[in-house]
Amino acid sequence: MAALSPVLDVVTTCLNLISIIILVWGVILSVKDFLLAHVRSRDRAERLGKLQDTKNSLGGYILLSLEILIVADIIDTIVKPTLEDIVRLAAIVAIRTVISYFLNKEIRESDLIKTHKGQ
Repeated sequence: MAALSPVLDVVTTCLNLISIIILVWGVILSVKDFLLAHVRSRDRAERLGKLQDTKNSLGGYILLSLEILIVADIIDTIVKPTLEDIVRLAAIVAIRTVISYFLNKEIRESDLIKTHKGQ
C-alpha cells in the first residue's frame, strides 16, 4: 500500500478538484437559470416554478459533489488509516449523508408537487 500512496494522493486530490468544479459549474448554471427566469418570465407563478427547478438542479450538483468527496475521503483513509482519520471520516460521512438525505428528500418532494400540479 505504501507504494501506491503517492498515486492515491494524486487521485484524491483530483477527486477533490473534480468535486469543486462540479459545485462551481452547478452554481454558474443555477445563477444563469435564475437570472433568465426573472428576465423572461412576467408571471410570478412561472418564475417560482422555474426557481424550484433551479434549486432542484443545484441540489443535484451538490449531491454529486458530496458523493465524490466521500469517495476521496474513503480512499484517503484507506491509504493512511490512523484512528483520527477514521473518526474524521466517520463524522464527515455522517454529516454528508444527512445533507444528502435532506437534499434528496426536498428534490423528491418538489418533483412530486410539480407532478401533482401537472395533472
